[in-house]
Amino acid sequence: MTEQLLAHGLGGSSDLPIPFTYALIGAAWALTFTFAVVALAWRSPRFDPGKPGRALPQWVTTVVDASLTRWVLAALSLVFTGWVAMAAFFGPQTADNPLPGVFYVLLWVGLVALSWALGPVWRVLSPVRALHKLIGGRSVGADYPRTLGYWPAAAGLLAFVWLELASPDPGSLGAIRTWLLVYLAVTLAGVVWFGSRWNSNADPFEVYSVVASRLSAFRRRDDGRVAVGNPFDHLPSLPVRPGVVAVLAVLLGSTAFDSYSATPQFRNLAGELTDSTVGATLVRTAGLLLFIGVVAGTFWLAARATGGVDAARRRELPGLMAHSLIPIVIGYVFAHYLTYLVERGQQTVIQLADPLDRGWNVLGLADAQVGYVLSTHPALLATLKVGFVVAGHIAGVVAAHDRALALLPKQHQLTGQLGMMLVMVGYTFMGLYLLFGG
Repeated sequence: MTEQLLAHGLGGSSDLPIPFTYALIGAAWALTFTFAVVALAWRSPRFDPGKPGRALPQWVTTVVDASLTRWVLAALSLVFTGWVAMAAFFGPQTADNPLPGVFYVLLWVGLVALSWALGPVWRVLSPVRALHKLIGGRSVGADYPRTLGYWPAAAGLLAFVWLELASPDPGSLGAIRTWLLVYLAVTLAGVVWFGSRWNSNADPFEVYSVVASRLSAFRRRDDGRVAVGNPFDHLPSLPVRPGVVAVLAVLLGSTAFDSYSATPQFRNLAGELTDSTVGATLVRTAGLLLFIGVVAGTFWLAARATGGVDAARRRELPGLMAHSLIPIVIGYVFAHYLTYLVERGQQTVIQLADPLDRGWNVLGLADAQVGYVLSTHPALLATLKVGFVVAGHIAGVVAAHDRALALLPKQHQLTGQLGMMLVMVGYTFMGLYLLFGG
């Protein structure tokens, strides 16, 4: 029953309150109508990352920045990491081990939800930062190469999604343990050598958290106070560094491939091409890279498809427009993984109450039952999926339009956006088609 409820097919196209074809057409019209409205009525940039937002009471900033708060969070991070490590190495080597749920659900999906709601939380929850803080925060202080930018983070994110979507056994406790040990070793070595600049640029989870946080209402003012404001003002503050488009392409392309790899079409194709484990891994790896490459390539071309700019500016445009992909990424992540976060997340927390399977009852959770609040309401789930995808794409269109007004010459502000509009409509069609199993 549990596996059935957590299957990809739940909340599928047959569960929509309207025919799926109508949902596709309606989504495309929603994007086209949005573009038409903003193109005609929105003639000057409105979103400004320099807007300070409304400062929250001073005590909020005081509590957030207090040394006690930071040390408590660092300690909790290390305790939780140790608890999970205990389960990983000494817990049951079966499906009852909470490690896969922590890795694929709480970390990968939960981090997006927390960062979107509260800001870049990985900066205070990272066990590597906590450990570095514990040993005095010392580093060699070498300069982090500017040309590296986000490329190490993009590589780390690619390694994560490869393990999840293309490796021979994604649920293998040994494979997950190895991945995490390599991550901890590389990240800690980078921090010792480069200091916190390594975290900001190369830690895949911190960069992932920063990306999601740019759609959060919370931010810091120039005076350091915690403030709340329009998330669209916050979006363009995403640092533009080498590899930023690659990071977003990995996030969006991998989620799309996760949907496609669950379809009968892909399974039949993979079965026709190979019947070996190595062959299947190669096919899935090729599919994953293809999806990521298509997202990166189409966005790169669409961002550059304008006139009236010199070669230097044209090279900069994909990075300067990259933040418009963030709402699409977040919308698609929630649409695709919402059931896992809510239901498999509960299961993981319950498993963590007894990590060694010895009858422990930490926090009284051992006898708790998973509430299948979404899986038992497939029509609601299907509607939420469409809503997340469409809302994310509409927000992306609005963000891209506003940024184009600030970046493109006046005579090309409309025509220069047509390529991006076509690409985003294509993302919507393919996103919904793949999400509902083709």
